[in-house]
Amino acid sequence: MTYVITQNCCKDASCVPVCPVDCIRPAGGPGEFSGTEMLYIDPEACIDCGACMDECPVDAIHYEEDLPPHLERFRELNAAYFEHHPLESDSTPPTKQHAPVASGSLRVAVVGAGPAACYAAAELVAIDGVEVDLFERLPTPFGLIRAGVAPDHQHTKSVVNLFSSALADKRFGCHLNVEIGTHLSHQDLLDHHHAVIYAVGSSTSRDLGIPGEDLPGSHPASDVVGWYNGHPDHAQHRFDLSDRRAVIVGNGNVALDVARMLLMAPEELAGTDIAEHALEVLSHSSIEEIVILARRGPRAAAFSVGEFLALGHLPGVDVIIDAPDADLQPDPDDDFETATKLEIAREYAQREPTPGNKRVVFRFHCSPVAVEGSDRVTALAVRRGEDTEVIETSLVLRSIGYRAVPLPDLPFDHATGTVPHDRGRVTDAAGQHLAGVYVTGWIKRGPQGVIGTNRSCAEETVAQLLADFDEGLLERTVAGRESLRALMAGRGITPVDWSGWRAIDTTERDRGTASSRPRVKFVAVEDLLSAAQR
Repeated sequence: MTYVITQNCCKDASCVPVCPVDCIRPAGGPGEFSGTEMLYIDPEACIDCGACMDECPVDAIHYEEDLPPHLERFRELNAAYFEHHPLESDSTPPTKQHAPVASGSLRVAVVGAGPAACYAAAELVAIDGVEVDLFERLPTPFGLIRAGVAPDHQHTKSVVNLFSSALADKRFGCHLNVEIGTHLSHQDLLDHHHAVIYAVGSSTSRDLGIPGEDLPGSHPASDVVGWYNGHPDHAQHRFDLSDRRAVIVGNGNVALDVARMLLMAPEELAGTDIAEHALEVLSHSSIEEIVILARRGPRAAAFSVGEFLALGHLPGVDVIIDAPDADLQPDPDDDFETATKLEIAREYAQREPTPGNKRVVFRFHCSPVAVEGSDRVTALAVRRGEDTEVIETSLVLRSIGYRAVPLPDLPFDHATGTVPHDRGRVTDAAGQHLAGVYVTGWIKRGPQGVIGTNRSCAEETVAQLLADFDEGLLERTVAGRESLRALMAGRGITPVDWSGWRAIDTTERDRGTASSRPRVKFVAVEDLLSAAQR
């Protein structure tokens, strides 16, 4: 018997070091990013101890005898991975814990509160003596875990439990509802900290660059994600769901998430933490078909195996593959996950559609050329090969990636949409390190990877920061926390601390209990601030 890693895998790799027989792959050290979308357990080496399941932060690991029907395929996938990549001993030396530091000798500001920021903060707080102050413009922490992960993926959201003890530590200072660049400057942070780590992510969506893109009815898919997740910046959006068809340009996991949310039955949505306003609107939606457009073929599909497989288990929804059969055939050069996606696509292509079902249609080798309509969207013109055709729709969503915006007082590479750096150390135009300034997460590596990718990314950055500290490069006199609090008070800044977030969290969960839901979110900043005072 063996344990099996399934769809919810966040690739955090908490399970890897606890495995007594080292049978979980692919593992990597700080800053090492493997090409796979999840981890796998070798069924031949597994000794059925259960240590990995106990450690998994998102409940992605199951005993093979207890796999629910919709996850049974993952038993085969775990085994197949090791057929392609036979288990070899991992010779990577374990990371040594840094020695304690003298109190007051290392205080670090972390800007942002998403997974990259939280992993960095937790890594630092684990070192006795290090003090960390976290700053986030919203009154809530956890970034895209709260506002990006789909509402029906509650297990994935539970990764935040990893950070509970670190963020409740007395050496951790939480300053939510504080915007760097508005309330406090970069220099303010340097005046009160020996080092600053920026972990602010990528906040804007890429444009298609085609005529008609700005018409009403054409939106970034990220606006829909923020809307149904109750993000304060997106709660007031309006989307026309009166047509039977919507088109999503792009085929990554965000596109699949949005398609799933738009097609799920209201009674299924009602059991999630979807925002109340979105639940009401989606309960009256007329959408029956989502067309997902991909510029390239199935072999280059950006979605993950787990999300693609899960789509085929969505009740009352058919998955249609609009691609030549030749495009779905395996190639000896395909990597494991590409071959698996093609195999699943072939299976979907062979299914007979069920009359009355809704549909997700994957159309490959399609490039959008114009959004049509006079005063609002009526269709999307696409080019496929030498032919141009028109897809009638009143809702076009673009899901072709995110892009960061420049940060005040920091260098910025407009070509990559990232802050220039050397393994996390921010560098100037001449390639010289800016003393005490670091980056992690998407602002460091671009919008790629899954939640757990941020752990390795943060470990690399923190390792460089600690190396600089050990060499005396961060040694200087900075003002203390009392001075920081006085500065904010003098500017009329009212931070939400960790106890304030806990009050918000408790109230949202209590509201959810009353309606048999995980939580009912506050979506207005003023309501969040009010809840923080309870």
